[in-house]
Amino acid sequence: MIKEPSLAPKPGASRAIPAVGRSSRHRLRRNLSLLLMGLPGIVQIFIFAYLPMFGLVIAFKDYRFNLGILGSKWVGLANFEYLFARGTAWRITYNTVVLNALFITTTLIVSLAVAILMNEIYQSYWARFYQTAMFLPHFISWVIAGYFVFGFLSMNPIGWVNQIIVSLGLQPIRWYNEPQYWPAILTVVNLWKSVGFWSIVYLAGIMGILPEYYEAAKIDGANKWQQIIHITLPLLVPLIVTNVLLQVGRIFYADFGLFFNVTQDQPVLYQTTDVIDTFVYRSLRKISDIGMAAAAGFYQALVGLILISLVNWVVRRINPERALF
Repeated sequence: MIKEPSLAPKPGASRAIPAVGRSSRHRLRRNLSLLLMGLPGIVQIFIFAYLPMFGLVIAFKDYRFNLGILGSKWVGLANFEYLFARGTAWRITYNTVVLNALFITTTLIVSLAVAILMNEIYQSYWARFYQTAMFLPHFISWVIAGYFVFGFLSMNPIGWVNQIIVSLGLQPIRWYNEPQYWPAILTVVNLWKSVGFWSIVYLAGIMGILPEYYEAAKIDGANKWQQIIHITLPLLVPLIVTNVLLQVGRIFYADFGLFFNVTQDQPVLYQTTDVIDTFVYRSLRKISDIGMAAAAGFYQALVGLILISLVNWVVRRINPERALF
């Protein structure tokens, strides 16, 4: 009778470590220093981004300071019903989405144009000068920018814009009493502050394009406009798609400083300038309705997540390599 060989390990023999286990441990040891360097950032994100999510339960409670989050009474969707029943949600959602879409579109077009123009400046001195001049407004706070805008548009003393209007024989405009002008005003102010940053981003992308492409195009007789259309813009598409996706994901998050400081928080302008962020701020400051403010914030986050997932899905269907996830 032939005995089958025993599969049991011999006494004293070490058990072989699976290749997968060895590979995982080796990869962990090799990347340990990188993981330790990233640990502070991970802890910061957890503390300031994920841990506060516990406060979302306030959106479903009648929050009272003396009772705290856990002790306050559950009200279900009552805060959301009140938010939408007033009609406020539709107005602030419309303003937030439309104005942010306008900002994204105009900033993209103007930033690309400025980046292409700056790339044509061959003298390093002037290139650095224009880059600095364009980038400087990015570091100016919205509080100061609000005073700049007020100086241009004020009536008493008369601002620079009204001085020009009066010199043309027209009546001055009370800008802070006319809500119909403010989508255009906010778009111009947003361009002034953000174009410098995004133009530098796109300029870096343009400088990463191999010069051999342009040299070959020149040999084939392509002019500057044809080089931009057929070389620069197509090679910038991955960068443009990524930036637009990230901005679309935050289309429900308005820049509070822009909408609060530049408009001077004038109630007469709420019709066209009131957005989700300013509404949440006023709900907390004036009526102390923390539950409704939390409901508006939760609604803002949820719709933003759905929107970026939808846009990413569309991009993935068109070109999977350019999707974020």
